[in-house]
Amino acid sequence: MSQGRKPFKSFRKKEKPEFEQTIADLARVTRVTKGGKQLSFRACVLIGDRKGRVGYGVQKGKDVQIAVDKAVNQAKKNLIMVPIVDGTIPHKVESKYKAAKVMVKPAPMGSGIIAGSSIRTVLELAGIPNASSKMLGRTNNKITNIKATFSALTSFSASAVIIAKENAAKKANEAKAVKETVEVKTEAPAKKVAKKAPAKKKAAPKAKAE
Repeated sequence: MSQGRKPFKSFRKKEKPEFEQTIADLARVTRVTKGGKQLSFRACVLIGDRKGRVGYGVQKGKDVQIAVDKAVNQAKKNLIMVPIVDGTIPHKVESKYKAAKVMVKPAPMGSGIIAGSSIRTVLELAGIPNASSKMLGRTNNKITNIKATFSALTSFSASAVIIAKENAAKKANEAKAVKETVEVKTEAPAKKVAKKAPAKKKAAPKAKAE
């Protein structure tokens, strides 16, 4: 019997997705109706590009995958831009949402993210290198804490946002200039060294006939 051919494996690199996503909360919920109980799943998903953009979505679905997909689509519509100045947030902010109260403040370079629970996930996906936060409310509800964190991250002063945008544009221009100089150096043609042609050997003199 002849053996079947092995499946062809493509060596193409998979494209990196634009946003990283994390399931912050997943719960099974029931809805009591006249026909009986209807089972569904509720998913809270956080997405971010680690470059200042972050969003969240909360949706329900008959299946876990359906709920997650719907939450991701909602999160893409609810993206916010977090200003980053000198490797941290511009200034201290506080926000309250229902029973949750969150405080986020700048941290010195090298301290990392000092936070817990879902607040840490939000700051990491936003790409904030250094920050310190604390939950001041009396609730452990992850969704409520996430909404309070997003409310805090959108309450920066207008002047801080302008400074962050100017710094980001400056860094982008510097990176572009460095990239262009590197490309020019690599594309410069190397000087061709002319090879000398080998010297022709002189023919031996013919002997004269006597």
